[in-house]
Amino acid sequence: MRSLSPPPEVLAVFGPTASGKSGVAEALAARLGTEVVSADALQVYRGLPILTNQPNHPTRLVAIRDLTQEMSVGEYAALAHAAIDELVEALGSAVVAGGTGLYLRAALVDLGVPPAPAPGARERWETVYDADAEGAFERLAELDPAAAAVVHRNDRRRVVRALELAEAGASLVPGDDRLWSAGTRRPTLVAGLGLSADVLALRIEARARGMFDRGVVEEAQRALAGPVSRTAEKALGLRELVELPAEEAYERIVARTRRYAAYQRKWMRRIPGIVMIEADRPPDEVASAILEVARAR
Repeated sequence: MRSLSPPPEVLAVFGPTASGKSGVAEALAARLGTEVVSADALQVYRGLPILTNQPNHPTRLVAIRDLTQEMSVGEYAALAHAAIDELVEALGSAVVAGGTGLYLRAALVDLGVPPAPAPGARERWETVYDADAEGAFERLAELDPAAAAVVHRNDRRRVVRALELAEAGASLVPGDDRLWSAGTRRPTLVAGLGLSADVLALRIEARARGMFDRGVVEEAQRALAGPVSRTAEKALGLRELVELPAEEAYERIVARTRRYAAYQRKWMRRIPGIVMIEADRPPDEVASAILEVARAR
């Protein structure tokens, strides 16, 4: 009989929206005597617990930013690395859960994320681009030819970002592709939650209805009553909930969530070494299946 090894230091759970990541992650953390670190770009914000489906169980990196604040991948990566390292060193393991693929990879891998731009740099380069888009692109070609080769001159957002990075001594085009590297900062197993498209569609609809029952419209109204950062306003459905009738907003959110889930599934298939786990069962059973795989590796 094959002996079972201890699970790796980090167990990561990834899956599309409504696949049950939070419940599975909490079950894993309870079994391992540790905590969950969120890898969700919008759960970092206070004030949107319903819309961003924040877990009820205390979770690291949830509700840590005001809606007025920006959050970059680089900032998130530093916080996630610190949280994971603290949990592993104190408790022996950490569970990472999320549906934002880039944030998950940033938590697990040292991506070498470019530095944040200097204060005012983005606005300055936006002004330069708006005054002379062709001249701004030519300036990018001088500063960072590799970035200019992959960015379309009419893509204002990416040209501005590339100029910010070039000015800071970095590049929009890294020298190596760490995003899809098989290496991780710590020994890690990534479990992908698999569900049929039909089951996932039903879960998305049920979750959207539940959000309305719990008061998501009022939550969105409170959020948009004040200033909201460009990062926070990306919360799926935030504007629709305020600007559209409830039923139309519901239909729009369901449609957009389905498209986002399809995108997440495509991202999931690209994660190196991911182990797919059937998720159409109770969270405890899914957690048991993940631990069985983890301990047999």
